[in-house]
Amino acid sequence: METFQIIILALIQGITEFLPISSSAHLILPNQVLGWPDQGLAFDVAVHFGSLTAVLIYFRKDVWHLIRDGLGGFRSGQFSDEGRLAWLIVLATIPAGLVGLAFKDFIETHMRSSAVIAATTILFGALLWWADVHGARRDDLGKLNWKKALMIGAAQAIALIPGTSRSGITMTAGLMLGMKREAAARFSFLMSIPVIALSALLLTLELLDTHSVPWGSIFLGIVLSGISAYLCIHFFLQFISRIGMAPFAIYRFLLGGALIWLLFAS
Repeated sequence: METFQIIILALIQGITEFLPISSSAHLILPNQVLGWPDQGLAFDVAVHFGSLTAVLIYFRKDVWHLIRDGLGGFRSGQFSDEGRLAWLIVLATIPAGLVGLAFKDFIETHMRSSAVIAATTILFGALLWWADVHGARRDDLGKLNWKKALMIGAAQAIALIPGTSRSGITMTAGLMLGMKREAAARFSFLMSIPVIALSALLLTLELLDTHSVPWGSIFLGIVLSGISAYLCIHFFLQFISRIGMAPFAIYRFLLGGALIWLLFAS
């Protein structure tokens, strides 16, 4: 890809990774509308590390407490709230890991079409809106238990289908289970850390096997996606309690409609 294309796509990925609007739906648009080439493996590695860096820096205090209290509670048998939350995040990561290992090739081969992405963008946008309107929105993270964490983890596994949005489906599940908007968003962001880290590791190993690593493109992608993802997390958490999920659901309807129009126009 050209440098300009890397810049645009890295910013798109960084902004949409943590918003409930589907990064895969947005990354298909430059290809469909402008005829840009597929972003390639190097770009995927870069934006994964950029997103991971952003969420680790933003939640650095939380991450330290989670690791410290999670390991400490495992040794002592007595868990603080942060230690319990750490193991709930581990539990919520398992479904996505198992589904990814079992169906990764099938999903990449059969479910990356424009039609699938358009349908999931609209469907899960409607589900997000419904959950936001009808959810009780009463519980903080302290009320989260292993059953709810596992159900949110199962929802995260569904996000392997392109167009679903990992952050969108996990926030939807959290809202359906009675969590407050900010609590659902915070848990979604924290549980993204192990998933993004594992994905970045696997992609890096795959990239190194190519024996041709474009380090300049990777560095640029990491920096731009990281900065945009950090700002996205910050402002999303600042405003989500006030604006709700309706604007994102409406945006998903418009985006899905645009993808359908492109599908039939081509």
